[in-house]
Amino acid sequence: MWAMVLLAGLSLAASGAIVAVVQDASISANLDAQLGQNRDELRILAESGVDPSTGEPFAGPSELLGTYLQRTVVGPGEGEVAFVGPDIRWVASEDVRLRPEDDAELMAAVAPWVTGDEIVFERIATTTADYHVLVVPVHFPTETGALVSVFDRAVAEEQLRRTMTIYTVVAVVTLAIVVFLAWLAVGRLLRPIEQLREAADSIDEHDLTTRVPVRGNDDLTALSATINSMLDRVQRSVEGQRRLLDDVGHELRTPITVVRGQMEVVDADDPADVRQTRDLVVDEVDRMSGLVDDLLTLAKAGESDFVRPRWSDVAVLTDQTLEKARALGDRRWSLDEVASAEAWLDPARVTQAWLELAANAVKYSDQGSTVTIGSRLDLGTVRLWVRDQGIGIRPDELALVRERFGRAREAVLHSPGSGLGLNIVESIVAAHGGGLDIDSEPGVGSTFTITLPGGPRQVAEESR
Repeated sequence: MWAMVLLAGLSLAASGAIVAVVQDASISANLDAQLGQNRDELRILAESGVDPSTGEPFAGPSELLGTYLQRTVVGPGEGEVAFVGPDIRWVASEDVRLRPEDDAELMAAVAPWVTGDEIVFERIATTTADYHVLVVPVHFPTETGALVSVFDRAVAEEQLRRTMTIYTVVAVVTLAIVVFLAWLAVGRLLRPIEQLREAADSIDEHDLTTRVPVRGNDDLTALSATINSMLDRVQRSVEGQRRLLDDVGHELRTPITVVRGQMEVVDADDPADVRQTRDLVVDEVDRMSGLVDDLLTLAKAGESDFVRPRWSDVAVLTDQTLEKARALGDRRWSLDEVASAEAWLDPARVTQAWLELAANAVKYSDQGSTVTIGSRLDLGTVRLWVRDQGIGIRPDELALVRERFGRAREAVLHSPGSGLGLNIVESIVAAHGGGLDIDSEPGVGSTFTITLPGGPRQVAEESR
């Protein structure tokens, strides 16, 4: 609130300062304009006027300047004096308040100009006043003279001072009103923030389900929605960590127990038993290493930089994936279709997911069977698939195989595994804003299709 009040106060002060500067410049311009008018009036009188006492043109500077002073109406803060030669000959009438002839400093300053040849506009400050001065020399064949016209700047600034005093009073009153209204407005605005703080304070590591109430359609509502979205992400992250710890504890306990049991019963004097135990231990360690890698991949799936998409050539990605898949097993690898387009994706992660599907196809199909890889661009959606002639999946087990450590009954009997492969694939696909489709028939084969948005805007929409 005080920041608002300070800003309002600075704005009012700046406005007042600007008005004062502009008005001060205007006063200077007006005073110079009035002095210029006096100069012009004297020039017109000298060129076309006549001496009222003789009816003839003026005979000398004394008659001209005396007539001018008699006819001139002197305003407040204005004074005039006429010189003939270096001496004062005429002064303004007694009712004129400003008497320049009484200011010795002023008279000493204008003395060199009254006997000169040039018209002078000057600003002179003495201990008495601050003057705007006009000196107009007058030349006749036998004599010279000069008119000295002055304005007291303080008198001209009196109206500005009154105006600025009124402005200051109005500004102070306005600022007081601003303080009062700001106090009411800020109190009203901070009340929902206080409610927001209380709701957020009630959330702790043991209860992440509480959410901030979302009411209205203003910035605080948007803030509440943002905090709820943040809490959703925090909850998913914490639950992911807990699930990772549970999975690690559950899945690594068995191989560790197996390794420990084998090491305890190994006959160190029997070379055959030692070799057999060593092979079993290495196999279990390899399985644990693969399991740890899979769990780490799933743990990273919730991070913002899990995927780093860029524009990638789908055709090149398809060819490279097929060549890498050939090393996974002795199968008849074939290319079904290739999309000639670019897509916004992370080629490394997509290749990882695609090869995971290809590895599953090898694991659950017979040697020499056909495994097909293909890609297609369909109405802005990129489709990447792997088709095999393996054991297939029963319809009632399609949801099970998508779960972490979930495996179909036939898969368990056919080949060992951790049940994390499809979960990793779905994590990678979900990070791209896409999905995984499974079309399978037991005993015939399966088709796993990755669908990805073609561009970054589509990815953002899908993610929301």
